[in-house]
Amino acid sequence: MSAVSSLLRDLLPRLNELSGTLRRGKLFDRAVEATGLPLERPAMSVLGILHIEGQPLRVGEIANRMNVVGPHVTRQVQGLESRGLVRRVADPDDQRARLIELTPEGKAATERYVEVIEGWFSSALSGWTEEDRQLLDQLLKRLVEDLTARLSELD
Repeated sequence: MSAVSSLLRDLLPRLNELSGTLRRGKLFDRAVEATGLPLERPAMSVLGILHIEGQPLRVGEIANRMNVVGPHVTRQVQGLESRGLVRRVADPDDQRARLIELTPEGKAATERYVEVIEGWFSSALSGWTEEDRQLLDQLLKRLVEDLTARLSELD
């Protein structure tokens, strides 16, 4: 058995446990409840991406970050637009194109969501050393990047 196979036998159950813990803790539900808006995961993902980026993005850029196709994001943006959480603005580099940006209401809702998530993780990691938290961040980032690269090769 290779070292990678052995690691995967240990890692995959841990990933399943983490997923189950997050579902059982209803973290997403609690965080969405804090927004005061009935939002589904895809809509919240659009808001989260715009929040993290801190600048307007094209639908295609949002779709790439979500690993979905553009029409899926367009539907989410339309719903968010009708609720006044995002708006379309002209792309300064291409006046024919439109960017999606958070409205003040969308920004406030997203910040409430993020506060719940950050509070939960801060509490869960409060006993960890700074080095352990940095290592977790580095390894998760590397895992996501490597998995994303492998999956894009399959496409």
